Amino acid sequence: MARSPRRKSATRLTLRRSGAARKKQSRAPTTGGGAPLPPPARVLVMVVAFAVMVAFGAVLARLTLQPSAASEALTHTNLRPGDSLRDYLTQPAFVDTVKQLGGNIVLGVPFGLLLPVVAPKTRGPLRVVLVTAAVMLLVELVQGALVTGRAFDIDDVILNTTGALLGYVLLGRRLGRAVHPRRRHWWQRRTSAV
Repeated sequence: MARSPRRKSATRLTLRRSGAARKKQSRAPTTGGGAPLPPPARVLVMVVAFAVMVAFGAVLARLTLQPSAASEALTHTNLRPGDSLRDYLTQPAFVDTVKQLGGNIVLGVPFGLLLPVVAPKTRGPLRVVLVTAAVMLLVELVQGALVTGRAFDIDDVILNTTGALLGYVLLGRRLGRAVHPRRRHWWQRRTSAV
């Protein structure tokens, strides 16, 4: 038995509506299955994250911008990606390799965790990577130009940025969405009201 054209269009309309309802439900802002934080908690989390970011900035400055006259003869500028990484991996002492590689990666993790909370416009892996790379590039330039016993190393920027990306993927994305839930765009609000 063939269906009438009216019946086919009614079936299609029902399917479209149910599909739109499913899409509408999937767009609801959640934090891994839960609801977003209430406004007072958001403010508190942002203030704490900002304080941690300031403290991290002070620690970063102390670790990276402190002169080291003893290592002045050992430092050299590295503009070729991978050169310092090869040097680290060929060191006979495994502990030194872990300190260099792990330390630079760990130094970038707070960027991935805190940037999405403190500045919601930096949410997203590409934005976190770009902001971290810019800040760490600036730190390395200052090290190379102004700090005794320190040198510019592009591999440090790469490792720090990798750490920020890891921090973002592991926890920063969820933190950012909990504090700053996704907002619906004007065109999404308009079409869902129909």
